[in-house]
Amino acid sequence: MRVTFLGTGTSYGIPMPGCDCAVCRSDDPRDRRFRTAILVEAAGQTLLIDTPPDLRSQCLAHRIRKIDAVLMTHAHADHVFGFDDLRSYTNRMPEPMPVWASAGTAQTLRRIFDYLDLPPVPGTTLARIDLRVVEGPFDFNGIRLTPLPAEHGRADMVGWKIEHDGRAFAAIPDCKHLPPDTVDLCRGADLVVIDALRIRPHPTHMNFDEAKAALLEIGAKRSLVIHLCHEVSHAQATRLLPEGMAPAHDGLQIEL
Repeated sequence: MRVTFLGTGTSYGIPMPGCDCAVCRSDDPRDRRFRTAILVEAAGQTLLIDTPPDLRSQCLAHRIRKIDAVLMTHAHADHVFGFDDLRSYTNRMPEPMPVWASAGTAQTLRRIFDYLDLPPVPGTTLARIDLRVVEGPFDFNGIRLTPLPAEHGRADMVGWKIEHDGRAFAAIPDCKHLPPDTVDLCRGADLVVIDALRIRPHPTHMNFDEAKAALLEIGAKRSLVIHLCHEVSHAQATRLLPEGMAPAHDGLQIEL
């Protein structure tokens, strides 16, 4: 299983427009963060977690030739507004692309992208999507997929656990609290990635102290934090985390 971080930033992205802070002006390439998205390759399949507004640029930068399915986490703008960029991939697929989402996220996607239930105007194309509501673990072409409920403000939020060939990866990019069942599902995974927005507390995101505590409780073989805002540089984030934990960065690729 190969995990590629296409974006690791918060909703503004880094640098943030109009900001002259040290992180937004940083020369460290790890401080340039697209909005969060993760690509997972396993069993000959390419799975995408979320469709941020930067998706087109991310796909071009990483030369992504195909996307077989999408796993949505929630319906906030920084995670869904690149949804229509799936069109160039679905146009080349024999069947509509499966996209899994929670019930609340699926409802919002149908409202924002109302063409999902309409045929295209003759001579035009639309993203051909098979939008499916996820209610529990399921298998997709030899890959085990498990939704991971999490608290993230008012969002109907789920992270994802992806398992193949004895390896397990769990990603919960936005969260304030992890229910006990979700913690149990993540325990002992080969790689776990969770939200760590900044050092200061935030009402709907984990800060670094909260993320560290959650990752210690989970006890994964490798632990990363994601969704960093411009208040913390990559170098600073590295210093804030104990041994065995690290910040993810755009372009990071991990083989499991």
